[in-house]
Amino acid sequence: MRKLSIALLVAFLCSGQLFASGGGSSSKPLAGSYPIVLSHGLFGWGNDNTGLINLLSYWGGMDTYLQSQGATVYAPAKTAAGSNETRGAELNSKVLVYMAANGFSKVHILGHSQGGLDSRYAASNLALGSKVSTLTTLNTPHRGSPIADIISSVLPDWIKPFVAAILNVFVQLVWNESNQDVLAALGSLTAAGTAVFNSHTPDNPSVKYFSYGSYITLPDLIQHPLMGIIQPACIAGGLINGYGGTCDGLVPYTSLKWGTFKGGPDYGIFTTGVDHLQAANTLNSGKTWYDVEGYFLKMMSNAKANQ
Repeated sequence: MRKLSIALLVAFLCSGQLFASGGGSSSKPLAGSYPIVLSHGLFGWGNDNTGLINLLSYWGGMDTYLQSQGATVYAPAKTAAGSNETRGAELNSKVLVYMAANGFSKVHILGHSQGGLDSRYAASNLALGSKVSTLTTLNTPHRGSPIADIISSVLPDWIKPFVAAILNVFVQLVWNESNQDVLAALGSLTAAGTAVFNSHTPDNPSVKYFSYGSYITLPDLIQHPLMGIIQPACIAGGLINGYGGTCDGLVPYTSLKWGTFKGGPDYGIFTTGVDHLQAANTLNSGKTWYDVEGYFLKMMSNAKANQ
């Protein structure tokens, strides 16, 4: 009887192991998800950049984290400074090649900042659209950024080419990429530029659109050393242009909502909001202040649930 009990116990444990593996289930929450494409923003970079900038981490390790949760992740580089259309065409080409090489039929896209706009362009106007399951945008200026409007209006037209030339050379050196176009990028992010963009980039009916976003709650140069400096201009420009004063330092809260808006990250009472860079954990800027991993897992779990 004792031997029979032991045998039954062993059989039960083994059956559980077989069921867990043979049935395809996993403790990793993103197992079974379509591959995730991370689309970086203006002056951003991907894992295949070859310049000095690649010594840093645009996504702050969140690509690796999503992989640890069971997802396949691709974070391609695009032109650091260019129009939505130029970057969207680059994203389209790279992702199609990636999918064909690996036999993937569908992907989820997560686009931060301008990366959400170029992803929308590819999904709406190019061949990639038929292969995108969900498109999630993160702190993306769908209706423009007051900072882009301020720069465009403050700089005299005669000096813009000179400033752009200097910035283009700098980006070429650091990113090791030619064909940078700062003026095209700037025009793509103004209120007028995004209005034109939205008019010829209608949502693809076969793609599910979600958006997430955050904002700075209080002026705070300790938690927001860069975006906190820019925030006052963003607030002023937002109020003048009808966006409202709530923003992440670059993008008004009313501008970042597109498709089904799902809210923002959770953080404690001592955190003064989540700014534009922290939202993507760029340069690991968010981890100190909120649960970045939980936020990314929430966004991509939503994408998996809707595939």
